[in-house]
Amino acid sequence: MIIGVPKEIKNHEYRVGLTPASVRELTLEGHSVLLEASAGNGVGFDDALYIAAGAQIVASADQVFAEAEMIVKVKEPQPDECRKLRSGQFLYTYLHLAPDPEQARLLLDSGAHCIAYETVTDSHGGLPLLAPMSEVAGRLSIQAGAHHLEKAQGGLGVLLGGVPGVMPAQVVVIGGGVVGTQAAKMAVGLGANVTLLDNSLPRLRELDSEFNGRINCVFSTLDALEHFTACADLVVGAVLIPGAAAPKLLTREMLANMKKGSVVVDVAIDQGGCFETSVATTHESPTYEVDGIIHYCVANMPGAVARTATMALNIATLKYARLIASKGLDAFKEDVHLKRGLNICRGAVTHPEVAQALGYQYVDPSTLI
Repeated sequence: MIIGVPKEIKNHEYRVGLTPASVRELTLEGHSVLLEASAGNGVGFDDALYIAAGAQIVASADQVFAEAEMIVKVKEPQPDECRKLRSGQFLYTYLHLAPDPEQARLLLDSGAHCIAYETVTDSHGGLPLLAPMSEVAGRLSIQAGAHHLEKAQGGLGVLLGGVPGVMPAQVVVIGGGVVGTQAAKMAVGLGANVTLLDNSLPRLRELDSEFNGRINCVFSTLDALEHFTACADLVVGAVLIPGAAAPKLLTREMLANMKKGSVVVDVAIDQGGCFETSVATTHESPTYEVDGIIHYCVANMPGAVARTATMALNIATLKYARLIASKGLDAFKEDVHLKRGLNICRGAVTHPEVAQALGYQYVDPSTLI
């Protein structure tokens, strides 16, 4: 198969779909890789490294999209990229379609087979292609929150870990999945007082054991959300429903009861955000203020540490890139977990939560492959 890797064009997005190591694995299996010139420069992988790995460098994204049978990216295709896709072509990347009806419409019109990293599953019920970026984003959420709590950034002027004689910051993490767990680890490591809210009692028991009592594990109710967010210096939203839009858990009313200058970081913004006041931002302009509360809602947080993120992502995604490249649509017949990643196929929505979120009829992918 001819595999194409265009340069990412989203604001301050430096990650790249394939590393030179991944290219080498694919070319050794007989596939061809077309890479847009300088696509890997932002993470320190120059064209010479890709050539040595067996890739062919081409001058433009237009050529990549025109010649490749599968496009491998990181972030969701922007409208101009969607219009370059063609019927029968594979697109393998993060999509986050639930809050993005324009992208969904353009992908449906293209006739391409669109696989979303974030909905591929595993035998344990996990999301193995989302997990690496969730780990990165969870850790970054605390770094970003701590930075924007600084007075010069408009925050309250609170040091996350405090100092002897002064209480540490109060950090509230909403959601006990991969993002929330990593956020809690970072916050605890910096000396903050951490409360984690989740609506799964078994998960809270696991976290209480994992952290050995160093965080407060609280069952999430409306009362709990109101109480703990009102006391918080930093709130991290880490809620995910695979394929679906995130629920709005932090309301405008709760926000109004928070301390002025406190910070909220919405890691769920790719799925529409879990705070009522969340609007997607960029690395170029990452924050805005509502009711005196600093909002950090960057939709591609891991792009801030692009080299680490690219390498972590490729470790997870290469397995399925190889499978699709070798078997095409037959890959989805053989692997039920990869089939869960197929969001759009032959002009139909083939993931139930995506279809429900966007108001489309769900079509079982088994009838199309």
